[in-house]
Amino acid sequence: MHFHLLQHSPHQGPARIADWLDSMGHSHTVFHLHDGELTPRLADADGLIVLDGPDEGQVDPQATWPRDENKLIDRALDGRKPLLGVGYGARRIAEALGAVVSRGTHAASGWHSVRLAPQSPFDLPETFEAFMWHRDIFALPDDALPLGGSEAGPMQGFSWDAQRVIGLLFHIEATPASAAAMLDHLPALGGGPYVQSRRAMLADTRRFDRQAPLLDRLLAQWLASVRR
Repeated sequence: MHFHLLQHSPHQGPARIADWLDSMGHSHTVFHLHDGELTPRLADADGLIVLDGPDEGQVDPQATWPRDENKLIDRALDGRKPLLGVGYGARRIAEALGAVVSRGTHAASGWHSVRLAPQSPFDLPETFEAFMWHRDIFALPDDALPLGGSEAGPMQGFSWDAQRVIGLLFHIEATPASAAAMLDHLPALGGGPYVQSRRAMLADTRRFDRQAPLLDRLLAQWLASVRR
């Protein structure tokens, strides 16, 4: 399969998602919307992945790509191709499905536990640790099933249309390099009980290795949903 990946920042790329696609024999093209590249044609790909990006209010109001991207997401929702959103991408998909996107009570960065929701359709551990970097959150869209939640954010992900569409607030695609890039270049999320220090986030790189199989499992379930 061939995938279009939409990127919104030079410091928030696909990370381990690209490695997984390559390892499974899929091809992909990254479109750097923040750098002036046009949104692609959905007809030219078998699936769409909308990557993380800026918080609400940080997008240049003069930029045209958000409107074009929203149209592309709407077309993907109306079609039968797999659609995945991470962070900013998940917020855009949730919004397109009619859910409220808002500022969360607490910012969350670093490593936090996610508890799988009882009605979650995902084959994941009941509790797992995931890397987080967010202040904005989304509500559960109508007709969607929740993935689960953390202490900082009760809605950490969802699936829609029998897992053909998935939105993830957390970052199980993160690597030590991608996490360091976020810390080096993105605005600080501020303080709070769920904001960890740089040292705490990067002290044990094995944490990134431990969450990698979760990404493998989730992406495999995602693509299996369109092969049924």
